[in-house]
Amino acid sequence: MNDPTTTTLARTPFHDQHVALGGKMIPFAGFEMPIQYPEGILAEHRTVRTAVGVFDVSHMGEVIISGPNALALVQRLSTNDAERLLPNHAQYATMCMPSGGIIDDLLVYRYADRFMLVVNASNRDKDVAWMQSVAAELGNVTVTDVSDQTALLAVQGPLAVQALQPIVTDCDLTELAYYRFDEGTLAGVPATISRTGYTGELGFELYFDAAHGPAVWSALMAAGAPVGLKPIGLGARDTLRLEKGYCLYGNDIDQTTDPLEAGLGWVTKLGKSTPCIGHDALVEKKAAGPSRKLVGFTLDDRACPRHGYPLVDADGAAIGTVTSGTVSPGLNRGIGMGYVQTAHAAVGSAIFVSVRGKSIPATVVKLPFL
Repeated sequence: MNDPTTTTLARTPFHDQHVALGGKMIPFAGFEMPIQYPEGILAEHRTVRTAVGVFDVSHMGEVIISGPNALALVQRLSTNDAERLLPNHAQYATMCMPSGGIIDDLLVYRYADRFMLVVNASNRDKDVAWMQSVAAELGNVTVTDVSDQTALLAVQGPLAVQALQPIVTDCDLTELAYYRFDEGTLAGVPATISRTGYTGELGFELYFDAAHGPAVWSALMAAGAPVGLKPIGLGARDTLRLEKGYCLYGNDIDQTTDPLEAGLGWVTKLGKSTPCIGHDALVEKKAAGPSRKLVGFTLDDRACPRHGYPLVDADGAAIGTVTSGTVSPGLNRGIGMGYVQTAHAAVGSAIFVSVRGKSIPATVVKLPFL
């Protein structure tokens, strides 16, 4: 008899390839995903910084917005201004509750006849339900979740063009600007080829029909072999994004945080013609000024700040909390992000990470770390 409490993990189109390559598979956002391969997280991190790696990020959610009110819906959902987007352009944004709390962070892609919103895997179901509820109020717009039919690979690193161009046609990767995308063919398969990524390196994200996953993977690995293309797991994805100061939903941002205190004011357009949900609350928060801010900090040694560790002042009084932390392979020291009281948020401020009752010195720094 089946245990009703057992949750079956989903698998991406590349599951068998990960296992064959020795990937260490773990549960992540409802999926079975590789956290690392036999060479380990440090080697994978360095591969992306110096050569090129490929990430399976097919667990992410893709939602198509279409119909006469597609732009109006995206404007209501997104804190950024999609009206400024030209076809084949993309932008980063957050999606907020009426309170201003962040439901998710996402990418917005504008095609000639539709939009695609790319959301975090752990938020996919709630995001789609939220979008559909707002769409129902507007009418004349359709929200379609195409996540299960979509494979997504990210090819990232300074040699990304050399690894990818041999199997890409109808798109010159050297001409594709940051946050732009094209529709071409990838190993003979129709694909959206986007100049985006979560590592801070030159790179591309590739969206295509999941049915072609294994064939595209094989072609990509063969094309990239001469320049050292290797598979990269979730562990290195986290250290890479943190060195660049990129937020992770569930750690650095969530429904209890707003984009202004999270340092995402640059994607929060409060003067656009169609206000986003949460507009009024965010206007008030901006006028009052944030009581806390998300900052980056470095430690003086290789101590590793962990999510949830207290941040304190010189007297040991609590001033905030660590949201993300690691030992940076690039800096060879502990780095982290966390919310601190605004009085302690200035670059250069001395703060302390409390680790089992011991205060470890840290310094607030300007992001990114590298």
